[in-house]
Amino acid sequence: MPDPFADDLPQRKPAQHVLGQDLSAMSVDELDERVEQLQAEIARLQEARRAKMASRDAAAAFFKS
Repeated sequence: MPDPFADDLPQRKPAQHVLGQDLSAMSVDELDERVEQLQAEIARLQEARRAKMASRDAAAAFFKS
């Protein structure tokens, strides 16, 4: 049975960033936190890309021989 008082509870902001989302309701601290999260995600993506490039280059070198 749904909570009849659910509308009275404070709404939580989504933890995940959505590209192009409205940022006007976010505080400076929330924006700083989001920037840190996105920078960490960028570093993770760059590392995954480096690993895939190394794997691709190794395969290309193997099949060239």
